[in-house]
Amino acid sequence: MTTTTRRQVLATTGLAGLAGVLPAPALGARTAAGKPDLFVGTGGHGHTFPGPSMPFGMVQLGPDTDNKRWDACSGYHRTDTSIMGFSHTHLSGTGIGDMLDVLVVPTTGPLQLQPGPLDNPDAGYRQRCSEEHAEPGYYRVKLESGVLAELTVTERTGQHRYRFPAGPGHILIDFAHMILDVWDKGTLVDEASLALSPDGLLTGSRRVHRWAKGRRIHFAMRMSRTPDRVQFFGDNDAPAAAGATGVTGNKLKVAFFFDEAGGAPIEIKTGISAVDVEGAKAALAAEAPGWRFDTTRKAAARAWTKELDCVKVSGGTVAQRTIMASALYHSFVSPTLFTDRDGRYVGLDRQVHSVPAGEKAYSAYSLWDTYRALHPLLTIVRPEVATLLTRDLIRQTAQSPYGPPIWPLQGVETGTMTGWHAVSVLAEAKAKGIEADYAAAWPMIRRRAFDRTLKDADSTLGRGFYYDLGYVPADKIWESVSRTQEYAYDDWAMAVLADAVGAGDDAAALRQRSRNYRNVIDPSIGFARPRFADGKWWTPYDPIQLGHNPEKYRDYTEANGWQATFLNQHDIYGMIELFGGDDNYVRKLDAFFTAPSTLPRNAPPDITGLVGQYAHGNEPDQHAAYLYAYAGAPWKTQAMVRRLCVEMYKADPDGVIGNDDCGQMSAWFVLSALGFYPVDPVSAIYVFGSPLFDMAEVEVGKGRRLRVRAIGNAPNAPYVQSVRWNGRPWTKNWIAHADLIRGGELEFTMGTAPSRFGMAVADRPPSFGRGAA
Repeated sequence: MTTTTRRQVLATTGLAGLAGVLPAPALGARTAAGKPDLFVGTGGHGHTFPGPSMPFGMVQLGPDTDNKRWDACSGYHRTDTSIMGFSHTHLSGTGIGDMLDVLVVPTTGPLQLQPGPLDNPDAGYRQRCSEEHAEPGYYRVKLESGVLAELTVTERTGQHRYRFPAGPGHILIDFAHMILDVWDKGTLVDEASLALSPDGLLTGSRRVHRWAKGRRIHFAMRMSRTPDRVQFFGDNDAPAAAGATGVTGNKLKVAFFFDEAGGAPIEIKTGISAVDVEGAKAALAAEAPGWRFDTTRKAAARAWTKELDCVKVSGGTVAQRTIMASALYHSFVSPTLFTDRDGRYVGLDRQVHSVPAGEKAYSAYSLWDTYRALHPLLTIVRPEVATLLTRDLIRQTAQSPYGPPIWPLQGVETGTMTGWHAVSVLAEAKAKGIEADYAAAWPMIRRRAFDRTLKDADSTLGRGFYYDLGYVPADKIWESVSRTQEYAYDDWAMAVLADAVGAGDDAAALRQRSRNYRNVIDPSIGFARPRFADGKWWTPYDPIQLGHNPEKYRDYTEANGWQATFLNQHDIYGMIELFGGDDNYVRKLDAFFTAPSTLPRNAPPDITGLVGQYAHGNEPDQHAAYLYAYAGAPWKTQAMVRRLCVEMYKADPDGVIGNDDCGQMSAWFVLSALGFYPVDPVSAIYVFGSPLFDMAEVEVGKGRRLRVRAIGNAPNAPYVQSVRWNGRPWTKNWIAHADLIRGGELEFTMGTAPSRFGMAVADRPPSFGRGAA
C-alpha cells in the first residue's frame, strides 16, 4: 500500500520575554501576560519550533535538536538537551518532517563531521546548551563550547551572530543535514554543489527527496570575518583536494577555521531561494546589506508587534493571555513565502513562474487542517493576507497537474491526506467577497470534479467509485469512509465556485453529489461505517476501530468510527434528519463526548486530547462541539467549548494537545476564545460558543475594529444568557462574516446556568443553504 497520511509516513514507522532554561519537560519560562511564548508547542506532540521567522516568511531559522524521531518533525523538541546546529528552514507543527536546510554549526575543538546520536551529546558535533531564549524574530542560546549564538531574520535571509571564546574555533556548514526516517529508501539528497567565490561568498544548491520529493533549495552565504582555512568535504565525508574552492556530489559539507575565533563576533547572513542561486544572492544583497544584526532584530520585532496587535484581550488568567498570544503567533508562521524578490517561484508543475506585481506565492499549505480555522481566521484579522493566499491558490490550481492542491510544499504536491481542500479556501474567499480571478482556476477544478482521466494523487484516489457508487468502497481504496465524506465537502465548495463562474448546471450537480456523505452513514446504527463495493456494510462493526482490516489499511483518515461520524460540516440538518431529529442527535453528541476514551492498539498518535471519543488533538471533528447549536442545545456547545479552551491548551512547552498543524490548532483556540467558530467555512458564518476573555479588540481590515465583550464572565460562567450586536438585542446563535468585518461591538452576557438563548428554530445557524426545519 502507498501511504497517504502525514503521520503514517513517520509514525507507522513586549517582545523582550524572560530568558529560557535548559530544555527539559515542562520547564519553558512563561512570558509576560499577553506576550507569545515561542516554546509553547515545542514539547509534547506540538511539533513547533522556537526559532525566528518573519510573519509568513520564507526563512525559518532555528535550532535543530533531532532529525529522526516523529516528535522532532520540526527538527526541535523541548525535552532534548543538546543542539546539532542552526538550519534555515523548518516546518511548524506538521506530522511529517522535511526542510532543515543549510545547517550551521559553530564550535571549538577538533572538527567533527557527524552530529552524533541524541542520547550521547559527547559524540559528534552536537553540543549541550543552556540559557535558551526565544521571542518573535530573535533566538539566543549558550553552547557548551562557550559560543553564544544569536539568530534573527528578514523575509528571505537568516542572520547569525556568534561570540566565540578566546582561541581557535570553526564553523561547519552541513549541507547533507535533513530530516531522516527509517522508512526512507533510495537517494535522499542529490545534485548538490558548494562553491566559494574569491570574495568569500559561499553558494550552494541541492535537491531533496524526503517528503516533498524533488524539491530544490539554493543559498548564498557571507561571513563577517575571513577564515584562516577552508576545507570542503564530499560524499562519505571525503575531504576535497587542498585548496579546493568547491565540491559537487550528494551529501556535502564545508568547514571554516579561525585561528583566533574570539574577539569580534562572527556574523553570518544567508539568503535562500527555491529557484536558483541568483535568487538567493538577490535576497542577500537587498535584505541584508552590511552587518546590522541588531537593526534586523529590531525590524523583525516591530513587524511581529504590528502583526500580533491585531487581537488584544483582557481578562482571563495570565496563562490564558499567554496562550492567546502564542496561538496568534503560530497562526502567522505558515503558509510560508515562496517568491524570490523578483517575483519568481517554482509552480506545482515544477516550472519557474513569475507572480504579477504585488502578488506572492506561498508554500507549506496544510490544507486538510487549515481550511477549518486558520484560513477563516485570516479572512477576519488579516484579509490582505487571505487575499494573497486566495490568488496564489488559484495560480497553483491552474498550474498543478492534479488541480486544486491538498498539501503543496516547496513546489511539490505531496498528495498527503485526503481531498483537495484548496477549493474550500477558494469558495470561502468567494463567499466572503475576496476579489480574485476564480475563473482561472475553474477548468482544473472542474476536471477534478468530473474528469476521470485527470491524474490522481494519493489524496484523490477512488473518485471513479465515488462517482458511480456514491461512495468509496472499503475493499477497493484505503481510508474510504473519510474520503467519501471529504470528497462530499469539496463538492459543496466546488458548487460555490461553479456558481461564481456561471456554471449553474455543474453547481447543481455538485450540490446534489455533496450529499454523498450520507452513503457511509448507516442510519440503522447511527455511525459512519465502511461499506464494500457490493453495497454491504462491514460487520461486526466496532466504532472505536480504525476499519475492517487496519493491518492492511485503515478505513478512516486519522480517525475511527466515532470521530468520522461527525465529520460532516456542510449539511448539519440533513445529518440531524438522518439521526431521527434534534433529541436523537443531541443524545448522539452526548454519547460522543462521554463514551469511554478507549482506542485500538494500532491507533495513530494523532488521536489525542480525548473527551470521550472526541479527539481535540486532531482535526476531523474540531467543529463537533458547535454542532449542539444546530439541534437546539447551544448551552451544551458553550460548556464544551469553554472546557476545551481551558483543558486542551497550556502556557507550557506541551501546551498544544496535538500537532499544531501549521497553525490550525492555534487558530481553533483564537477563534473559540473570541466566542465564535466557522463550522462550515464555505457558508461564511460563525456559530457562537463561549468567549474566554472579558474583552477582545480585533482588527478586521480597512481600519475597522470588532470589540467582543463578555459581561459577567467567570470560570464558572460559560453560558450565554443574551447577546447584543452594536447595542441591539441579537437572538441568533450565529453571525455572518459580512456583519463581523464591518466592525462594531458584540456583547455577550454570561451566566452560571444554561439559558434559552439561541434555542428557537429561527435562531439556529443555516446549513446547506437553509435553516432548521
